[in-house]
Amino acid sequence: MKRIVIFASGSGSNAENIHHQFANENIEIVAIFCNNEKAGVIERANRLNISLHLFNRNDFNNTNIVDQEILSYHPDLIVLAGFLWKIPERLIVLFPNKIINIHPALLPKYGGKGMYGHFVHDAVINAKETKSGITIHYVNEHYDEGKYIFQAECEVTSNDTPETLADKIHQLEFAHFPQIIKKIIQ
Repeated sequence: MKRIVIFASGSGSNAENIHHQFANENIEIVAIFCNNEKAGVIERANRLNISLHLFNRNDFNNTNIVDQEILSYHPDLIVLAGFLWKIPERLIVLFPNKIINIHPALLPKYGGKGMYGHFVHDAVINAKETKSGITIHYVNEHYDEGKYIFQAECEVTSNDTPETLADKIHQLEFAHFPQIIKKIIQ
């Protein structure tokens, strides 16, 4: 059985999609780690009977509490699915080439600190881009600068709003993220 740990800060829709995609596979989400006590992913984790770990910024950045909790699960892969904090370098060293992220744009454009959710979609639309998409990449010590694993794109029309573009991006995430995770982990 391959073991995945997911980090999420928001609704958890990608985490739930990944869980359902692997329901009949030899791949299991063994834990969800969350830094936001009001995140929707908490309810999803409870409903899906997935172990949940809440943590604060100090525990994450200045102690090895989170590190030890992750290690206790012996993960084959750590998946950032809407997780907004920068990963401390010690975790990148502890799990080399075992941490991946999904970004809601075609990197290298529209990445970096503060570029998440509607901020990304606003920037893409304001720049009058004709394409956007997703980038799945390995995590390194800089926001959104790790080696790219996969990109998929969608059209951006003059009628798109941040909300309609977000819907297109979510469709790409749901279609591709589980498949790329499966390729990496196997």
